[in-house]
Amino acid sequence: MDSLISAAARALAAGDALQALKRVALRDDPPALALRGIAMAQLGELARSRELLRQAARGFGAHEALARARCVVAEAEVALALRDFSEPPRTLDAARAALEARGDRGNALQALLIAARRALLLGRLDTAAALLADTDLAGLPPLPAAVAALAQAELALRSLRIAEAEAALMRASDAARRAGIPALQAEVAQAHAVLQQPAARRVTGGTTETLRLAGAAALLDSGALVVDACRHGVRAGDAWLPLARRPILFTLARALAEAWPGDASRDTLIARAFRLREPDDTHRARLRVEIGRLRALMADVATITATPGGFALRPLDGRGVAVLAPPVENEQGELLALLADGAAWSTSALALALGSSQRQVQRELAELEAQGRVRAVGQTRSRRWLAPPLTGFTTILLLPAAPPSA
Repeated sequence: MDSLISAAARALAAGDALQALKRVALRDDPPALALRGIAMAQLGELARSRELLRQAARGFGAHEALARARCVVAEAEVALALRDFSEPPRTLDAARAALEARGDRGNALQALLIAARRALLLGRLDTAAALLADTDLAGLPPLPAAVAALAQAELALRSLRIAEAEAALMRASDAARRAGIPALQAEVAQAHAVLQQPAARRVTGGTTETLRLAGAAALLDSGALVVDACRHGVRAGDAWLPLARRPILFTLARALAEAWPGDASRDTLIARAFRLREPDDTHRARLRVEIGRLRALMADVATITATPGGFALRPLDGRGVAVLAPPVENEQGELLALLADGAAWSTSALALALGSSQRQVQRELAELEAQGRVRAVGQTRSRRWLAPPLTGFTTILLLPAAPPSA
């Protein structure tokens, strides 16, 4: 490796992209192209960065598998920033295996952290946990140590393991301070702030209380019967009943829980579940059918009894009842939570993260655009969607695929 390449690499490692570009900006050999690509990524020119990295990977010969693998890892990180999940995970896995086989532990670890962060963005928490658990993260240099700790903290927060998240954030803060990179320190500070922001509302017996993440975790662990309106399910002790794919039953469960310890009238239940203001006998018959289905699903945790005015929820074992409601009610809450990270998302990436169809996501985006809550940049296949950050509260409980318990 010549002196200019070495100097540029040292500058990039220190986060000084401009100094790196000064040394390799006029060169087009594969190592220089790779370093230019990484520098452009640090400067936020992600599309150009990807072009340079791909050009560099093609320029390395068959005997330079290590260099090509490094380019694949760098391009995967750019794709992560672009919220582009079109490349199959096996491409990055193969590059990581090649790096490990050739003793490049640093870049192999980088590939693993990219894979874990990708899994977190897509809500695949089990995959992220497995990746982070299978790796020895002790004794790392400050930069990868901070990135690893941030990934561990996000995984713990998404799983509502608050003490574990706080410990990971302390490690991230210490590593970011030693790394001396302002952007990394700001990211850690932003993650710390999540713990202090409102995350949900507790609705019990007609009263509403704002909760932070620690309060939400305590409520779910309290043993009460909790209708979780953030992740659309019912929690009672260790039991979790997912209702995200049964919206009518979830709406009925929430209405009954909000009315507890009293009952919810039939007209109220019909209006909320079926969105009808003037019910007739056919709607009341349909309500009885849906209540019967909900009663069967909740048989292990509660009974639903008919009253002269409607229906009432009666938890087993004398449990209390509460609703864990999102900080702001919105039918597209998961979609807005994804866009709240400030990155530009494609429709296909949003659909993949939400486990929905692109057509459904396009309809929801069109509604939000008409309300002025999101905006599109680019045209046709290059179109991306942006939303202003949601201030004053955290949306972490609204992110898709978050597990119901620690």
